[in-house]
Amino acid sequence: MSLPSNKNGGDMQRQIEAPIPWIGMYVAAASFVCSLAMTADLFHGYRTKKLWFPSKYFSINAATLSLLQVAMKLPVDLTTYMWAVTDRLAKVSSLILVSTAMGNFMTSFGSMNIKEILLNVTALGILVITVIVNVCIQIIQTRHFLGTRELYAEEIIASFSILLLFVILSASAIMVPTAKRYLEMKYQEKLKLASEEELEQSMEFENLTTEKLRVMIRKYWVMAETSSPQFVIARSVTCSTSGVICLLIAFILAQAQARMARNGKILSETASNYAWSTSWIVLAQSSGVLVGTVAPAFRWLTAVNFAYSGKGLMSYKNAFKIETYWTQMLMEWKESSLPLEIRDRKWRKVLHDAKGLILNFAIRVQMLIVLFSKLVQLISVCFMSRIILCFHCIKRLKNRSTSGASDIHVISESESGVNTEQDLTRYVLLLEGEVAQPPKTLKNICNKVDKMIEIGKKQQPKNLETLLLKVDNFSSWTEMYDYEEPSLHSPEPPNCWSLQLVILTAIAIALPNVPIQSTSPLLTSVNEGLFYVKLIEKILDRNGVRLNIRNAADAMWVDVELYKKWQHIDLSEMSRKCRNTKEVLQKLSVEAGNIVKEFETNVKDCRIKNPLNWPVKVISANSIYRQIKGNNLLLHESEDPLTDEGFFNQLSTRIADVLAACLTNLTHIITMKCHQNSIEEREKNVHQAALLLGETEGILHILQQRKGQILDLRNQHIH
Repeated sequence: MSLPSNKNGGDMQRQIEAPIPWIGMYVAAASFVCSLAMTADLFHGYRTKKLWFPSKYFSINAATLSLLQVAMKLPVDLTTYMWAVTDRLAKVSSLILVSTAMGNFMTSFGSMNIKEILLNVTALGILVITVIVNVCIQIIQTRHFLGTRELYAEEIIASFSILLLFVILSASAIMVPTAKRYLEMKYQEKLKLASEEELEQSMEFENLTTEKLRVMIRKYWVMAETSSPQFVIARSVTCSTSGVICLLIAFILAQAQARMARNGKILSETASNYAWSTSWIVLAQSSGVLVGTVAPAFRWLTAVNFAYSGKGLMSYKNAFKIETYWTQMLMEWKESSLPLEIRDRKWRKVLHDAKGLILNFAIRVQMLIVLFSKLVQLISVCFMSRIILCFHCIKRLKNRSTSGASDIHVISESESGVNTEQDLTRYVLLLEGEVAQPPKTLKNICNKVDKMIEIGKKQQPKNLETLLLKVDNFSSWTEMYDYEEPSLHSPEPPNCWSLQLVILTAIAIALPNVPIQSTSPLLTSVNEGLFYVKLIEKILDRNGVRLNIRNAADAMWVDVELYKKWQHIDLSEMSRKCRNTKEVLQKLSVEAGNIVKEFETNVKDCRIKNPLNWPVKVISANSIYRQIKGNNLLLHESEDPLTDEGFFNQLSTRIADVLAACLTNLTHIITMKCHQNSIEEREKNVHQAALLLGETEGILHILQQRKGQILDLRNQHIH
């Protein structure tokens, strides 16, 4: 086989190198996506008033690591000559982008379990080692040319920062599982304290007013916010140190760009095969470093502000004490047995000793990292103390000049008395050795829950509240009852509120001689109510016993609300063609009976024995048959039958009663959301509880008033 000539070889080489600039654009696009994700985290943190910027969109996972791997194409490329100014800057900016990324997603370990943490740290470690090894190979192989090589000092510093940040990030990850266990124990203690207070105040579910619910949610909000694993990492000394490193390397990139811009054309001098694409890479990665430095910097400032508090300055007597949760996980691994099944005692001993040596080294490295981080924080506090003091003085002068009003308390006066800031400081959860959070932080946390409740108030379902004013007697609907008309098949499926609401609404829409001005508001009100009914049923039905029944209600409601149909029957057309209510009910009853009987005839397997396994259309048909038969009996037995519109009003009252019976569980649902056990989901659930309270505050007031009015009428009737 003959070798290609020089001319052909040159043509082949040019063909191979032709798409390389587009590969560079792919690198720029990956870097830009990382920048967008970090920007989204900044926006989310600012919008939620969490200026320690939790990791929501840019967290350590397979997608993020894949993007970073693409962004690292230039530093790991050993075959392409990159000597021009723009090429060198692209390599340095790539390395600094990785460091900035690690500083950003450090807090995301708080949302992971130990298995996810180990997998992600391992994957990141492989990426870091690959980058560092490739950079070292390039430096060693080109050591004779380093004198003429631009920015090699910045490249070495950036590589070292990657390695240092990875070690710091690993130290934080090792701490997370132990910190979670410690916080969980503290949470259970505070939960017991809160439960005892609620018991003393006789705060049973049925006696919980909206103001008492506000007080209760504030307690759990403080517990959830201060024990949030991401917040715990964000205020840790290691996260604070990563913020300092991110600031320093961002400054190094800025000075490198300024120096290169002064010496030459920073975005036009390129000599590599990546050609013009390196300019886009520099722009995308520089913007990523600029945006990505904000979150680590604010976390550093947050930790410094906490440490500067009065109690924090006193605690520096023990500033270099290493708390147990930093090394507890490594100690447990060291003392545990080997996961491998090796029968030979000699080899087991060798492996166990080797494991002990490795973990002893890891423990010492962990302690060194923690001590280094504490030293950085101490220097930071000493350096920033004057600035913070000046800022506090300016703020005090501004407050004195702008307001002479009374002090603002964290908790407003409630029905049971006045609650002060001290009431909530007891519910702040801190790790061992952590300084108490400043009063302003606690105040901001409490303001968040108040704002969340106010946001919920703006979303109150006004149509639903209007319908609930028709409540007549919802006590009989609190527990779903057995129908007067038996099921077409026995045993029958269990009832649920949502299915009854959908059935009654479908019947109401099908009634003749009822103006659309009456049916449309009813449809809107039920739609608003079903949102809360489904939420209540989902939480109360923990074992999913009524899941198929709830699915039947969902499927039926889609047809009723969007198309005004049930099965293949057009309810609007039926209301126009039928002469009276009796005819409508008769047609629906016959159709429902036919569906159930057809199912019984055609299906002979075990599904027919268990109503929970019935198809959703059979469940809805069986329920509508029983409901309509009951209503037909009422019509036949009445000496003065209701008009069509009168029967519609009666159904509207029944719908209101069913809704009221279900919504009396709202206080129980709000309390259950506050008692969420999972530490990762706790903050989210208390957030939802606060929003739910705001949305349903008007509903709870109406239900309490109607309940009192019904009891008064009953007492008058008895006397």
